[in-house]
Formats: sequence, structure tokens, C-alpha cells
Amino acid sequence: MKWDDVVALGRAYEQLRAGEPVGPSVRDPVLAAWRRCRSQGLAERPRGDLPYQRDLGDAQNLAEAARPVLEALESQLSGLRTTVFLSDERARLLDRRSGEHALLGRLDAMQLAPGFSVPEDVIGNNGVGTVLVTRRPVFICGREHYGDDLTGLVCAGAPVRDPLSGHVVGALDLTSARADTHPAMLTSALEAARAIEQRLLEQVSSRERALLQAFWAARPPGNGGPGGMPTVPDELLDRHDRLFLQAAATELISSGRTGLVEVRLPHGRTAVLRSRPVTAPSGVTGIAVEAALPSGLRQDLAVLTDAGGTPSDLTPRPVSHPATRPSPRRLPPRPLPAAPEPEPRPGTERGDGRPDEWLVAVGEPLMGTLALQARQRLGLLYDASACVGTTLDVVRTAEELTEVAIPRFADFTAVDVPEAVLAGEEPVRVNGALRRVALTGVREDSPLHAAGDLIAYAPSTPQARCLATERPALEPELATAHGWHLQDPARGERILEAGIHSLITVPMRARGVLLGVVSFYRSRLQEPFSEDDLLLAEELVGRAALSIDNARRFTREHKVALTLQRSLLPRGLPAQHAVDVSHRYLPARSGAGGDWFDVIPLSGARVALVVGDVVGHGLHAAATMGRLRTAVHNFSALDLPAEEVLAQLDDLVARLDADQEQAETGDGDITGASCLYAVYDPVAGRCTVARAGHPPPALVRPDGTVEYPDLPDAPPLGVSGHPFETAELEIPEGSLLVLYTDGLIEHLGHRDVGLGMDRLRGVLARSAGTPEHACRTLDSLLPRPPDHPADDVALLVARTRTLDDDHVATWELAADPAEVPRVRAEATAQLARWGLDELLFSTELTVSELLTNALRHGSEPVSLRLLRDRTLICEVSDGSSTSPHPRRAAATDEGGRGLFLVAQLVQRWGTRYTARGKVIWTEQPLAPARAA
Repeated sequence: MKWDDVVALGRAYEQLRAGEPVGPSVRDPVLAAWRRCRSQGLAERPRGDLPYQRDLGDAQNLAEAARPVLEALESQLSGLRTTVFLSDERARLLDRRSGEHALLGRLDAMQLAPGFSVPEDVIGNNGVGTVLVTRRPVFICGREHYGDDLTGLVCAGAPVRDPLSGHVVGALDLTSARADTHPAMLTSALEAARAIEQRLLEQVSSRERALLQAFWAARPPGNGGPGGMPTVPDELLDRHDRLFLQAAATELISSGRTGLVEVRLPHGRTAVLRSRPVTAPSGVTGIAVEAALPSGLRQDLAVLTDAGGTPSDLTPRPVSHPATRPSPRRLPPRPLPAAPEPEPRPGTERGDGRPDEWLVAVGEPLMGTLALQARQRLGLLYDASACVGTTLDVVRTAEELTEVAIPRFADFTAVDVPEAVLAGEEPVRVNGALRRVALTGVREDSPLHAAGDLIAYAPSTPQARCLATERPALEPELATAHGWHLQDPARGERILEAGIHSLITVPMRARGVLLGVVSFYRSRLQEPFSEDDLLLAEELVGRAALSIDNARRFTREHKVALTLQRSLLPRGLPAQHAVDVSHRYLPARSGAGGDWFDVIPLSGARVALVVGDVVGHGLHAAATMGRLRTAVHNFSALDLPAEEVLAQLDDLVARLDADQEQAETGDGDITGASCLYAVYDPVAGRCTVARAGHPPPALVRPDGTVEYPDLPDAPPLGVSGHPFETAELEIPEGSLLVLYTDGLIEHLGHRDVGLGMDRLRGVLARSAGTPEHACRTLDSLLPRPPDHPADDVALLVARTRTLDDDHVATWELAADPAEVPRVRAEATAQLARWGLDELLFSTELTVSELLTNALRHGSEPVSLRLLRDRTLICEVSDGSSTSPHPRRAAATDEGGRGLFLVAQLVQRWGTRYTARGKVIWTEQPLAPARAA
């Protein structure tokens, strides 16, 4: 299914509003936004005017920093029907640029203009409000919008963060009509957001100078340095306050800038931090951060972090960081708020009641760049932990690793693994060719090997060295490095011509297993890889390797479960002439399931068609399916009626559940298994059907009409011991009987059962013909490997045959032993007409014995029926329910040997019970040339 399928998304939208489960047609981030909007009651209340605020002066800093970036972006988008929005952290639109006249008019009608607010809980998911909620980039296309007003638009939004605190201070969004969507919209939004963040880092605010004056006005005279600052009691400035101030001070030092910021402490309190240059006695220049609280208190939190060599030179000390980062923010000039003065304590209070100040931290300005890089690296690792390993698919996990590294860390990233990893196996040695499973870059026309290529690395390449030593390799300057281009000199030249200048290769190891190698390349990023980058690459790959190994292990377990299940499913269908059969089975995306099908020959040329489904997936469901399938075979061998077979299965499932509860295995109940059991009689052209919690079969008549027979239903197996009922269907010869599991219906109807059955009806009406043709038609609508449906699918299609009248002979007998010779003679004459002279003796003996037993020990009516099918079938029926049993006769016994002799002469024999008595039947094989 297309991810932007309008019809499917519309259906999913209505399902969500109705509180029904939503299928896979909605992307996970979009579905999460829909659920947030629904929880706010957004669709249930009419949308009024959007909130509007004329004065946006408190966001002037962001607007000024973004102005040149927006102007450049407006020029870049010239000629494209795309509009740019800038908002602050409260979703207020600060600026709107570009866009054609028709689009701007449409946006004005929706109040999408500067001054209006577009939070997600007011207008639905959009490229501004959703970014501010999730703090992540978003892409929303057409019907993926929750609000009906926005369904004709496409939004690509990116967060704008304060480069010091990491706090999201706004959002940048590109919006166009759905028909004018451009694939680079999200990339452009991300690049513009990063450019605004750089401008924020360089910005110097006049409000900081005003705060500086306020700070000096509050500074106590004569406060010479940290050594003269008294301590404050722990009950007045606790450990959490210190951690918040230390973290904020560290961010100021890392920026290398001077100025003032306001920091909000827990419980609504506020502190002001001032950073200024200081010089140690040794001549080391650094930045001192002082703090003031409007509380009349002061505290010595001297955290000295510059690189001096002695305590007098400001010896470094570690800075403690809180679990939650504070949010420094610049403020307009205003008086510092007054606070209640504490109980007077010696050395902690100013005479005028104004706030005190104290030294918080000292550090070198040169640490600013390194600290900022450290923040970015930590952000990359955080994103990797959240974005890599979202699935249990080896290839997709490798793709997620390459995507998270581009473009912040590298310009191209490739992942190569042995074929054994893709198969779920544990590679013994990685010394052969590797399969490139993922390649992501800043552009698509890279000279590197493409995804899917099989690569045999030369021993001189960094990748080969990396695999041999299981240690990362760094080539900061590819142009001067040796050996890497020997793999393919021509390709190496193209790599250098493309501007790729630096390389890191890292082995993928997890749980002691070498899984492959990851290569990082830089081209647009001018800085070559460094040793610090090598450490970051190792950490990034190490985290991803665990996810890839989890996916590999899942692949192995998935294959084991599938192997078990396929070994339990029919490997070949038994020979019989009642129906022509074709079948399909497709495993689920989450692993082997409990769906099964079967074709079981029965006595009297009949055949049983069975389809069942055990709820759940995995080894437990597959093993349970095997137990139920074996039980169905055993019950069918007893010639039990259809309703009795289901009753026995129901009892078995209940007992299996009880055994599991006693054993406390933790595997879960299997209650919920469903089954449909149908018995087709080619002599009568009639089918007896019973079901337990299973969808009805589809009947395709020879004229092409399709119907779902009205069958009595019962709860799933093992639920309540509910009695089962059957239905008798008259089926013309050449009809198709289609049995299936609910996975087929759910896939065809996108989890809408009614829609799925309607689609199945339409497909079958157009695919009249052989069972194999019908299977192929349905097969074409199912996902092809490596894709799989959400639930496994079992399909069984049977075309009915009937037994010709001239292959059936029937005799009714009066309750007189003298009738036996007459009927025996007529039966032998019928065999002669069929050309079965080689079976005359055995059949004559069999008929005599069975008829004599029926007349002597049974009751009326008594009849004989001969069927010429693949075998010669002899059936003697009477009105008694007493079943004969062969016994070992003593040497002196005059009787008791007849049934024993019959069992020796025929291939199979048995008894089946009917509503009017019983039938004793035998089968004798025909010569291959005489088989019907």
C-alpha cells in the first residue's frame, strides 16, 4: 500500500474517530499525532478563529536571527509554489515568506499568517505545532492531517533550537499544495533551521547589556572573589539548585561568550548568571560565571574548569550536570523581582537587602567549541538510540544507522554484512565477499558501491584491515592514504573527484560476534575525521550492532518457526478424485503463525477439506497448530461426522489450556483457535460443513456467481463447549469451494472484514476457472517476499467433481438370507461389466460375508453399494449401530473367521455411523490402467 493512499488514510481516520483499530496504512508518527488530537476532542468541536496576538516583541530575537536565512530561502524557492513559515516556541507565526498568489490566498482564508497561533491541539497536526510537541522534524502529506482544513496541503517542519541550551525556541515550516510537493522540502527545512541556530549563536542582544546594568546594581560592593564568599545553608539552596546553576554555567563557558541569562530553578525561583573574562595569575585567560539570586543569599559553588596546572592557576574540577537541563533564556530589561528576606545570618546578607552574587564556575574560552561539539555528539547518540532498531529487520536497521549519521557526522555511510547475517546465521569468519545492505548520502549520484552490491575487499583496504583486526581504521586524508584505492583504481579516482576526502571504518561487533563493517565518508563536511570522531563512530556503531544482532537473531528464530510450521503443513496433497485442489500459504510479518489447511480422503470416495487458525504467532502457535492438525487426522480416520470432529477438537483445546495452567508454562492460552471442516460427497454432489469461529467458505458456481453460504456459527474452539451444527450444501459439479483464514480477508479489506469479503467476492467472480488460476489471482494481491501480510494467510481452493452414475451400483435386500446369492451374482456380473475380473473372487467373498453379517446381526434396511473410483469400494449398510470386530477363532470354532478373511483380502476396511445405522466398507486397489 502507498503510504499516502488517500482512500486508505480516510478510512483509517474514520476508524480512529470511531475508536476502532487502525491498520498499517498510517505511519507511526502520524498515528501518534492523530491520537493526541483525538484525545483533545479536536474533531468533535467546531474550529473557531485561531488565537491571534499583534505584539510579538518577545520573539524579536528569533525573528531578527532568522531574517537573512529566510531571505536566502525565499530566493532559493523562487519559482516553486512553496511558502515558508517561522514560529516561536508557542506556535505563534512570526514570519511568512514566498508562495504563489493562489496559495497565499488559501492560507489567508485559513488564518495561516503572522500573528496567528497554530498549536496542534487547536488546528490539528501541522508542520509547526507538531514539531513543537514532538521536538522532531515532521513531514505531513495531504490526508495525513487530522484537521480537514489542511488535507490539501503538505507540510515539512523542523525545530529551531537554542544552540546553548538545546531548548526548542521555534519551528521552521515549508508548506505547499499537495500537487506541488517537492522531495527536498524536509531537507531544505532542516538546513534552514540549522542556519537560524547558527545565527542565534552569533547574536548579541541589547537586552543582555540592560541585564548587565541590573546585575551590577544588585552586586554588593567589595565582593572580591570566591575566597571571600560565605556559604549558604543547604536548606536554603539545595543540591538540585546547585546542579541547575552548574549546568547553566557550563553552557555559558562552552559558548565562549560574555553576557547575562536568566535561569529558572525548581519551585518557580529565578537566578541571573553573568559571564565575564578573567585572568589567572599564570596568565591563563578564562571566563568566570557569577550568579545572583533575589533572595539576599550567596553561596560559594566555585567549579573551576580551566586547564591550569596548580590550585593557584584555577585547577580543573568536574562539573556536575543535572538529569534535566535548565533552560537559560534572554530577557528584556526589567527590575529583578523582590523576594522575602530570610532570617539574618552572619555573612549571608547585605545591609541593603539587595541580591548577593557568587562565583559558580570558571573555564577557558577555547573549551567552548569542544563543549559544543560534545553536545552535538551526545545529541547524535541520543537520536541513534531512539531511531536505530525500530524494527527487527537486518536491512532496515542498517538503513536507520546510515540515516541517523547523515549529514551531522558524515556525508556518506555504508553498511556491509556477510550473507550469513542476512540469513540469520552467526558468521564463523568474515573473510569473504560482503553484501552492501545500506548506503545513504547527501546525494544519490555517489561513486561508491550501491546498496545490494557484493563487495570483496582487497587486503590493503581499510575495511579489510578493520575486519581482520576487529579494530576501527581512520583515514583522515584519502588523497594521501595508501592501499584503499587498490580495490578499484578507477572507482577510487571518481571518489576523489566527487570530493570525498576522509574515511572511518568501524567493525560491527555484538555479543562477541563480528557482523560486518560500517564506512563513514566526508565530502561536504570540510573538517577531516579526527580521533574524537573515531571514538564517536565506535560508540554509534556499537549501539547499532546490538540492534542488528537482535534483528539477526529474530531472523533465525523466525526461520526456525517457519521451518517447524512448514514441516507441520501438508507437503503434498493425497490422491483422490472427489475434488481438484490448489493451495497457498503466506507467513505473517511477525513470524510463523497457526494457520493450516488439509485435504483428507474419507471412506465412500468422500473427502474432508479443513482450514484452521490458532491465534498468535511464533513457535507456540506453530506447535499448537501441529497438534490440532494431527487430532483432525485422527478424528477423521474414525469417520466421525463434521460436528463431532469439531466437538472433539473443542474438548482437546480446553484440555490443552488446562494442562498449560497446571504447568504454569507462561506460554499463554490457545483459546481462540478456529476451524472449518467440510465433507464433500461426490456421489451425492453434497457438502456437509461445520465451523467454529471461522469465516464461511466462498462458493463459486459454474456460471461465475459467488456466494457465502449461510452456515450456523459457533464460538472458537475451547471457549465454552458450545454444541456445533452442520449445514448441507448442494454443489453442482465444477463449482469452486474456497476456504481461507481471516488473514486473507484482513489484508484484502485493510482490516475491514466486510470490505475484505466484498473484495474477495469480486476477485473470485473474475477468476473463474481452475483452482490454480484462482490461487494465482489471489496470490497476486498479497505481498511478495520480503514483505509479508500482518497476519498469516492460508488458502484452499477445491473444484468439485461427481462420480458418474455408471460407476455406482446399488442393491436393496429383504430380510431373507436367500437374497444373498442373488445379490452376490449380480455384483460379480457388475464387476465383469466394469472389466474387473481380477477382483471377482475377493469381492464375492467380501459381499457374502458382509451381507450375511448384516442380515444375521443387524436390522433393516440392508443394502449393498459398489463404487468404482480410484479403488473398488464395497459398502454394506443396515439399521443397526452395532459394529463388527474381527476376532481370533479357536481351532474348534465353526465360525468367526469371515471378517478376518475379509481384512486379509482388501486394502482397507472400516465402519462409519449414519443417522439411520452404520456402513461397513472395504476398499480394493485397482490395476493402474483400470483406475478411474
